Amino acid sequence: MRFLIDFFPIALFVVAYKMHDIYTATAVLMAATVVQTGIIYAVDRKLQTLHKVTLLLVLVFGALTLFLQDERFIKWKPTVLYASLAIVLGAALWGWKKNFLQILLGSQLQLPDFVWARLTVIWIGYFLFMAGINAYVAAFFSTDFWVDFKIWGYAFPVLFIIGQGLYIARYLKDDTAGDQPGKP
Repeated sequence: MRFLIDFFPIALFVVAYKMHDIYTATAVLMAATVVQTGIIYAVDRKLQTLHKVTLLLVLVFGALTLFLQDERFIKWKPTVLYASLAIVLGAALWGWKKNFLQILLGSQLQLPDFVWARLTVIWIGYFLFMAGINAYVAAFFSTDFWVDFKIWGYAFPVLFIIGQGLYIARYLKDDTAGDQPGKP
């Protein structure tokens, strides 16, 4: 269910683009992101920082796209989001000596500190890669290709998260060992 809530603004964006144009699609994306944020707040009774930042960027870059009738703004929104996430994670880890991933997920995953540090560096690299690839596609390919890239580009985070899961699994403690007969 959460995947559908997370995915529906981009799905509506793509459908609106295919049926109309980038400006209609941008308006649909803006409205859908507001609705999405409202649903998340209604269900969770709070919003994570990422949801707030995403909403802000969609509204700002969407408004610039519509008011200036320049599609480059909406195409650069993912690059700005990904680069911002990389900068925040990097500044926190190396500048403030804080590991935001560990702060956010540490209560759910018990991992050694060095694993959290590696994960953060890997996420920084992932966000920089995603920012770079979006910037490249936005700058050097047609809007049609960029929109299609938004669809098949969803394979990147899925594959990345699967890879993270495989890496993390090696370091998770087995809580079931104490429940088996013959084991203390």
